[in-house]
Amino acid sequence: MAKALASVGPQLRALRQKRDITLTQLAETTGISVSTLSRLESGTRKPTLELLLPLAEAYQVTLDELVDAPETGDPRVRQRPIERNGHIYVPLTRRPGGVQAFKQIIPPTPPDFGMDQQTHEGYEWLYVLSGLIRLRLGDHDIVLTPGEAAEFDTRLPHLVLNPGTEPAEIISLFGPQGERVHVRARPRP
Repeated sequence: MAKALASVGPQLRALRQKRDITLTQLAETTGISVSTLSRLESGTRKPTLELLLPLAEAYQVTLDELVDAPETGDPRVRQRPIERNGHIYVPLTRRPGGVQAFKQIIPPTPPDFGMDQQTHEGYEWLYVLSGLIRLRLGDHDIVLTPGEAAEFDTRLPHLVLNPGTEPAEIISLFGPQGERVHVRARPRP
């Protein structure tokens, strides 16, 4: 939280300069003194909700944009995305040690990408939202399309790729200790 608050000053300055507004003009619009605005931008004044609300209104942005929070599409989720090997992981849960949910954005896999499969403790379930996903699971090579799902023990050699030309999006559940998703509703025979 402290890191997010520390980035508010530069974010405020960048927004003001981008819109070509002076501190005096902003003070007139928001009712906040020029000296307070200056101290907010320099980081010598702690941003409070009472100060940020009129600034968000003046700039026509959300409070999240002022504190540089990531856009997830879900107003309840405010965790920072993680980037690994070009894949973007947006955490959807806050349960360390248990089953974790992520939205993943997987860019198209470059032709020179290594095909080495990996193994680790855990169990994974994934559901394709958009694009194509190529799942190499041991000797199996499967292409999943939107609406399809897969589940596997991550101790099996595996690799998740995007064979398409556009980014693919998936929802994944990962149990780091091998927890599995329990499906209770079964289709009729």
